[in-house]
Amino acid sequence: MTISAKKRIWGWWFFDWASQPYNTLLLTFSFGPYFADVARAYFVAQGQSAELSQASAQAYWTGAQTITGIIIAILAPVLGVIADGGGRKMPWIWLFSAMYVVGAYLLWWTMPEMPTLFWAAFWFSFGFIGMELATNFTNALLPSLASQEEMGRISGTGFAFGYLGGVIALFIFLLFFAEDPKTGKTLIGFSPAFGLDPETRAGTRSVGPFTAIWYIVFMVPFFLWVKEPIARGKRRIGDSFAQLGTALRGLKDRPSLLVFLIASMFYRDALNATYALGGAFASNVMGWTVIQSGIFGIVAAIAATIASWAGGKLDSSIGPKPVIVLAVMVLTVTIIVMMNLTPVSLFGVMLGEGSNLPNMVFYGCGVVIGAAGGIAQAASRTLMVFHTNSEDAAGDFGFYGLSGKATAFLAPGLITIVTTMTGSARMGIAPLAVLFLIGLVLLVWVNPRGEGAAR
Repeated sequence: MTISAKKRIWGWWFFDWASQPYNTLLLTFSFGPYFADVARAYFVAQGQSAELSQASAQAYWTGAQTITGIIIAILAPVLGVIADGGGRKMPWIWLFSAMYVVGAYLLWWTMPEMPTLFWAAFWFSFGFIGMELATNFTNALLPSLASQEEMGRISGTGFAFGYLGGVIALFIFLLFFAEDPKTGKTLIGFSPAFGLDPETRAGTRSVGPFTAIWYIVFMVPFFLWVKEPIARGKRRIGDSFAQLGTALRGLKDRPSLLVFLIASMFYRDALNATYALGGAFASNVMGWTVIQSGIFGIVAAIAATIASWAGGKLDSSIGPKPVIVLAVMVLTVTIIVMMNLTPVSLFGVMLGEGSNLPNMVFYGCGVVIGAAGGIAQAASRTLMVFHTNSEDAAGDFGFYGLSGKATAFLAPGLITIVTTMTGSARMGIAPLAVLFLIGLVLLVWVNPRGEGAAR
């Protein structure tokens, strides 16, 4: 049966829809804040003060992200080149999808009172590795879907579709599962669905199985409609590793790609860390509940959905590079605002008792991060496509994955260090602004039309 080009594109978009809840629900707005609650309680039980427990919880979370980032950085380019050599990407997507599902599902056993935080962090990281590596391979299919002129629209719409899926998943979860720890009720005043016990936070813990099931259901269109282009030839694994070495050495002859990979290494690392810390920051610094963080997530994800779609249109009109530059500038300013925000003050100015301004400002930060972050990711994917071709896409996107994760330990590691040194979760995010600025400066040397135009 012949599958139309339009259906193949829709199938490819469904990966974003299916996988986005790992970021939206688990990383940022549901499991992230819940893990922060559990971790704070754990460290308080170890004798730490309330403020120090906030910093320790943030440092543990970012420490786990550091290790995860190192693993992804090592695996992404190696597996990408092997896949290019074998001519097959889909088996790898199946494998990493299984990791996604297992890692997410097992988060159900993250109990409110845990003897150790290790297994919760381990299984989250296991699934996250699966999600990131599956994303690399699905991204590598993008050059085979349409012409270069259409890449911006397709990439931007894919991110928008993914964010929409994340919004809907988060909305359903807040309405029917996540309970307020004080009342035991969901956002609309119901007890958690299926008789889940609010005393053990079962409604909130069900975010793991919920995310796993969501992925299984909505990956069906992807696997039915997305077909790989016929491989022109295969290489042995040894030859693939030799090709990896050749490709690495060859980067010096692809200056625009090399600088873009380095630039994106910094700004995407900062963006990923911003997402990873969003919910935990809301819990640790602003004192928000999981439900409050979830509402924050819905607002941010809606902004990201609209902005990614609009950014894709702008990307196709003016090209991806200026779109990335604008988004990174906006993200830098937003981090500076968050550093100077507390529940009772803004930029050191104490506010009246009961003022709702800090919460409103933080909601605004969420909207901006969602919008600018979605635009930056979609446009970056388009600019990467400008620097590759269908034959080398998996390997090149492996380098792209590496650039997004090679320093993935850097942002969490710096945040861990600064948070520990200052004893402040709020000041601990300062390195993010520096990383955004470094990426912004390096983008100056990136050719806006890719390697084809640079040669």
